Amino acid sequence: MAATSNSLSSLTLGRSLNRPRRHFESPTSLTLPRSCSFPLKSSRQPNLVACCCLNGSNNAGQDIPIEKRYPAFPTVMDINQIREILPHRFPFLLVDRVVEYNPGISAVAIKNVTINDNFFPGHFPDRPIMPGVLMIEAMAQVGGLVMLQPEVGGSRENFFFAGIDKVRFRKPVIAGDTLVMRMTLVKLQKRFGVAKMEGKAYVGGEVVCEGEFLMATGSE
Repeated sequence: MAATSNSLSSLTLGRSLNRPRRHFESPTSLTLPRSCSFPLKSSRQPNLVACCCLNGSNNAGQDIPIEKRYPAFPTVMDINQIREILPHRFPFLLVDRVVEYNPGISAVAIKNVTINDNFFPGHFPDRPIMPGVLMIEAMAQVGGLVMLQPEVGGSRENFFFAGIDKVRFRKPVIAGDTLVMRMTLVKLQKRFGVAKMEGKAYVGGEVVCEGEFLMATGSE
């Protein structure tokens, strides 16, 4: 019996050795291209998603040059059209371009602040900062572009900046900045020739000045 058991064991072992081997692929094995990205979700923090890139340097060198990255402001009114509306002239015309205009409602204009502006030598010699009163004046001129239009009925010969309220200066404006000013007509009383406007000025998308403006209009 012992011999028979040994022979059966040898036969079984021989059959198992002669069987063809089966190759199993791991279900977790993936063939990935050179460059790919896929999300990895954490089990501890379900809302956390990380992106993995095997070859993230392929797009290097394809960035847009900085001089082409920022488009210019649109032109709704150029300086010549502005001069036809506003009576101001050098050195007190403080609006360079109108970039948005809603008739009888609002206007957005820009003032390019440069070191060549005539107020910088005295304000201040060692730290050139645009005076706050001139920012207010520039915003009032933008308001004038709204008021001196047929939709409102203002008169170029009899238009005045009547008052300001709730004015706040948030940040200094220096040489090299582009001052973007929005003026919105809030209330108009044609009978009395009085208009109330709200204004905000921005540099780089941040508010640098804001306030409420009172305009007086009339005709000869």
